[in-house]
Amino acid sequence: MEDHSPLRVVAIGGGTGLSSVLEGLKHYARPTGPTTPAVDITAIVTVTDDGGSSGRLRREFDVLPPGDIRNCMVALSEDSALLSRLFQYRFQSGRGLKGHSFGNLFLMALTQILGDFPDAVKASSEVLKIAGRIYPSTTANVSLEATLANGAVIVGETQISRSKHRIQSIRLRPRKVRPMPAALTAIAEADVITLGPGSLFTSIVPNLLVEGIAAAIRSSPAL
Repeated sequence: MEDHSPLRVVAIGGGTGLSSVLEGLKHYARPTGPTTPAVDITAIVTVTDDGGSSGRLRREFDVLPPGDIRNCMVALSEDSALLSRLFQYRFQSGRGLKGHSFGNLFLMALTQILGDFPDAVKASSEVLKIAGRIYPSTTANVSLEATLANGAVIVGETQISRSKHRIQSIRLRPRKVRPMPAALTAIAEADVITLGPGSLFTSIVPNLLVEGIAAAIRSSPAL
């Protein structure tokens, strides 16, 4: 019997690279008629960003950085140009507002209301009618720590990205953080797993440092 189930794709990463992949996949994830969509999408997103609007919200409200996840939601959203523009709108002025994007503030407010960041992502995804699912790689408030070739230890994705010295090793702080069970399930059931494109040390590797994710990829039958 011919299998008409969709190709299950798990896209892992962060930054603009992941959202670009999702933007392309989205066109295969919506049925054009009564048929099943060709692709079923799950995005697993790094949560170590500490710069810009996301970094400010992390420090002020102790929430996970919403920026990369917001970009993924917009990339997978139904072609509602107005809603997408609204979520990407960045305030150009206003004390405390300048530099923040509306989507980041929306996710932060929903997290405060619902008491849970993944629930806020799910609710926001429903508002945007996204084609797929988006999971942070962990719900723990983590940062990146790197040892450079000159022996210096620096903390924070922004500082690591700006470093002029070669990175010798990189780890999460705290070291052991749990993944979202739904992310592990998606990896186990995937047909295809994509990594990146994006910065190796700040967009891709941070996902693999979350306890259980690398092992789940090794065990998955996916390409």
